[in-house]
Amino acid sequence: MLDAVQFERDELQSTIPDSLGNNMQGRTYYVTTLSAWQVESAHFTTSHYLHADPRSAASPDIKILALVEADEGTHNSLSQNPAWQELPHPLSPKIIPEAIANALSPLGVTPFDSSFELTESVAKLHPIMRHHVF
Repeated sequence: MLDAVQFERDELQSTIPDSLGNNMQGRTYYVTTLSAWQVESAHFTTSHYLHADPRSAASPDIKILALVEADEGTHNSLSQNPAWQELPHPLSPKIIPEAIANALSPLGVTPFDSSFELTESVAKLHPIMRHHVF
């Protein structure tokens, strides 16, 4: 009888899509380059990005603001990668580093902005980049 219950549980588990399974996904904002994003993008569930300076020509070394949805392992890997600068969580009271604010200034970001204020500024150009709780 126990084997039948285990079999039913395994069958049920196999019908659950990965998006509803055991993979915990998180969303984090980063500043990186287009080429670094291209190298890592296969590891993301979803990702959106915006050029840090929309007026400049696209090149592999252009700075971008990336919103990455991925599992915890991917986020841990990106946070250890020097090509990726992780921003504080949007609901954190921490301000973004001055170097990041300067890189994103063409998007309306100013020094002493929080990540939430940053996401509100860039959402004027790319609405999906706005922070969503759910």
